[in-house]
Amino acid sequence: MKALLNHPWNISEQEAIQLQQELALRVIHEDCEIPVHYVAGVDVAYSKHSGKLVAAVVILKSDSLELIESVTVEGTEQFPYIPGLFSFRELPPVIKAFEKLQITPQLVVCDGQGVAHPRRFGLASHLGVLLDIPTIGCGKTKLIGDFEEPDLKRGAYAPLIDHGEEIGSVLRTQEGIKPIFVSVGHRISLATAREWVLKLSPRYRLPETTRQADHLVKMALAGRDC
Repeated sequence: MKALLNHPWNISEQEAIQLQQELALRVIHEDCEIPVHYVAGVDVAYSKHSGKLVAAVVILKSDSLELIESVTVEGTEQFPYIPGLFSFRELPPVIKAFEKLQITPQLVVCDGQGVAHPRRFGLASHLGVLLDIPTIGCGKTKLIGDFEEPDLKRGAYAPLIDHGEEIGSVLRTQEGIKPIFVSVGHRISLATAREWVLKLSPRYRLPETTRQADHLVKMALAGRDC
């Protein structure tokens, strides 16, 4: 699958911020009514020894969570490390990985933020708008916002608030385990995003999409660094 919207990647920090502000207006916070048979997970890992990075996309069956396709793409760091602008470092190789897929997913879960972002346009939103596909931001840590700790039971959640606006959910995927940070990426509601993250996390803190993609990039990077 290919991006339906393209823009330059070799741009300045200020140009990137302006682009985020413009594209954030395209984010849809409502559910796409297409049935989800295949769910994708994406992740990017960086070499400790060079400027290389590896992007991975995995495809899982939505009912069994069986891994049925995986793709990796190697790239180099083209954009500096700037908080809030990670998508400009990571999305070029991720998009190349999507182009190599044989199976088209109906939902993508990103290891990062969606609208839980200073300009409401994190990596998950950026990818969703470019591909015009439902995406979910699922971060291990908070980027912005305030929250009260949710109950300890699985499925408990608390709103993530920034300047009076609910920008995501702090979701407990396993009883007594640290919560994760879920937000709308594109073409999905926050409630549905929480439901999918719970469904994709039957045993562990992180959804299987993230776990599988993380394992794949680490294995691929280890092979290239050895």
